Amino acid sequence: MKVFCLGGAGKICREAIFDLVQHSEFEQISVADFNEEEGKKVVEWLNDPRVDFVKVNVFDHEETVEKMRGYDIVMDGTTITLNGLSTACIAEAGCHGINLNGFGEEDSSNDLFVQNGKTCLPGFGMTPGLTQMMAMHAANQLDTVETVRVSHGSFRPIAFSKSITETTTYEYDPNLPTRVVYENGKFIQVAPFARPREIQLPEPYGKTTQYIIPHSETKTLEKALREKDVKLIEVRGTWPKENMELVRALYNYGFLTNEKITMNEQEVGILDCISEYLYQSEKGNKTELYGYALHVEVTGMKDGKHYEYTLTHTHPASDGSVEGLRAYTRNVGIPMAIATELIAKGMVKKKGVIIPEEAFLHPQVIFTELEKRGITIQEEVKELESIDEIIFA
Repeated sequence: MKVFCLGGAGKICREAIFDLVQHSEFEQISVADFNEEEGKKVVEWLNDPRVDFVKVNVFDHEETVEKMRGYDIVMDGTTITLNGLSTACIAEAGCHGINLNGFGEEDSSNDLFVQNGKTCLPGFGMTPGLTQMMAMHAANQLDTVETVRVSHGSFRPIAFSKSITETTTYEYDPNLPTRVVYENGKFIQVAPFARPREIQLPEPYGKTTQYIIPHSETKTLEKALREKDVKLIEVRGTWPKENMELVRALYNYGFLTNEKITMNEQEVGILDCISEYLYQSEKGNKTELYGYALHVEVTGMKDGKHYEYTLTHTHPASDGSVEGLRAYTRNVGIPMAIATELIAKGMVKKKGVIIPEEAFLHPQVIFTELEKRGITIQEEVKELESIDEIIFA
């Protein structure tokens, strides 16, 4: 098997590649990136005869397609804004595909994936990705589902990479139409910082205030749980406290609309200026606590009784070689690496652009692989007295 790791020089994708080197059966692992210097550093760091470097520019569609041909799967670590271009290349090259984001740019390539008998799985990292697996693990044990509340704490610097800076500003864009909740049969658009809720994350992260964010879980879980009559789906998230305070201030002052200003006779977006500053500054590249924490609540009925399932996730903050930022980036990259190999091995049968819930009908296969890496899922089940306790908890 051969895997083409697009955007492989990125801080998250290189962790996924590292996991493939450690655990997978791939015979060729190509680090593919436009940044030749960083890409070759990754190859040198991995120090494995299966790993090579391929320079690639996704804006050159034909050349990228030719370089992808012959690979079993493309593991796409590029940014949200590039996923439409990269997925079109993967589909035409006749490869399976997977990426981290899943914001819908991939859907236009569905027919070509089906025609080529290939699978494309957008949005499979820690969240989205593992969060859907946790929700479905609970839902599979219930006859009907009332509510699903997905929450996560993403503890990393606000701008350690261009793609992370982009994600931060994207999620709190006041004009974003995809920031929605699912409630009583409808998707309802909400503003930034909507529906605050206190979430108790596993230590060392503790209690956090979280707000609705635009994540694909809202729509994928509605599709997957439609037959179980789900009433409410909410997805929330948080970053380190200082990051949240900054984003809230930018929102209050109107900076998140990225209006154009004139500076030195040049027109630039005000948010673009701030993002570039954060990316280049020490403050934008450091935080006190690094890591990831997931918290998923699912309520519903089984045999006429009401239940609440609470699933959380923990991981080693450091194992002697993984410290600081890598405690975060490996959490995102590892689930993508696991899913990459499972797809390449033919364990995902459905073709076309699919959702995580369709790819892995039995989430335990993902949990088992994560546990081998020291990443574990905890489950607590509580019987509730009434439906009112479910909806208004």
